[in-house]
Amino acid sequence: MNFLNKVIKSGLIFDGAMGTMLIKAGIESSQVSEYWNLEKPDIIKNIHKAYFDAGADIVTTNTFGGSRIKLQKANLQMHVEEINKTAAKIARKVAGEQKYVAGDIGPCGDMLQPFGLISEQEAIDNFAEQANALIEGGVDVFIIETMFDINESIAAIKGIKTVSDLPIITTLTFAQNPIGFATVMGNKVADSMKQLIDNGANVVGANCTLDSELMLKLSKEIRQSTDALTIIQPNAGKPTIQETEVIYPEDVSTFSNNILKMKQLGINIVGGCCGTSPEYITKIREILK
Repeated sequence: MNFLNKVIKSGLIFDGAMGTMLIKAGIESSQVSEYWNLEKPDIIKNIHKAYFDAGADIVTTNTFGGSRIKLQKANLQMHVEEINKTAAKIARKVAGEQKYVAGDIGPCGDMLQPFGLISEQEAIDNFAEQANALIEGGVDVFIIETMFDINESIAAIKGIKTVSDLPIITTLTFAQNPIGFATVMGNKVADSMKQLIDNGANVVGANCTLDSELMLKLSKEIRQSTDALTIIQPNAGKPTIQETEVIYPEDVSTFSNNILKMKQLGINIVGGCCGTSPEYITKIREILK
């Protein structure tokens, strides 16, 4: 079924965290996770399979930091096409024809002008290159996620649209402050959702930073601010460090119950971000039935 028609008809369950699963698989902090698409493709394949087996309708490619500007920080910019195309092919093979693959695009790692050195056109070209490689690998849709600057999100949308007419999901990461929810750049919820839709996003929402309790509050604001299709992917609580291990404290039951409440508000797509695993997706699938 056409992706957007499926979202409209019944909604979708996204996967959970990729980074959390890679840490469990033994990745070191010094390693570039996207390079594992080339070095350890079986691990990436098994993570996707675990999420599909848990009940996800769609998985996210292991390409969050896969743009040229981001990879350049690890001197891997010459592998942009190979990393993204391979990542999409791995996910596509696991998904088959019955499930969906979302090409993941995260922040480029540098600020856009006037706060940084990256021009809008450089950002657009950066994201277009990554998107083109993901298309070649066989993605069904794009997800631009964990953005904290609306201008970078818009640059990513524009970049994708220069090479593709596939649907675009866009999520920002918000924090709660005394005057409400906003990104660290001061982007407010209603205005952000409008700008994303006006620039061509098909699905809008939020991911990361917030636990499911706060994300439920944010979901209400997002749902009230737009009639567009929406997506929410909370973290499994606020992380703490115990010895050398990062712990996300929110249990599966609390998380999934809040996801149910989000669906009852009219959120179309739900899933998990940092700290979540296939166990969380299994519970979401069960509780939504």
